[in-house]
Amino acid sequence: MFRPKIPTMPQPTGLVTPPAVVEPTAVIQQHTTQTPAPAPVVAPAPVPARPTVQLTPGAVIALVGSGTAVVLVVGAVLVSMLLAVAITAASVAVCALVVRSLLASEGKRR
Repeated sequence: MFRPKIPTMPQPTGLVTPPAVVEPTAVIQQHTTQTPAPAPVVAPAPVPARPTVQLTPGAVIALVGSGTAVVLVVGAVLVSMLLAVAITAASVAVCALVVRSLLASEGKRR
């Protein structure tokens, strides 16, 4: 009753691709006494005409403003994290001093 029942898989459930058939090819070498013909000159492929991005002065100002805002927000987050770590370290140091003082005063009483 409490034993897990493991299902059996008679066939795989994923996509199964048949193995590729590789056919050997024969290499035929020709021996000629003539000089080989020069390779044909291939013209460079034409660059597809894509619209160029044109930045207007308003778009440049928007980009600079958004970049500045991102830098300020990230800087504020990093500074606040650094401040949190500094405050935590200072409070741990104060707690350590208090515990040390309590232990030292307890040893003097005896």
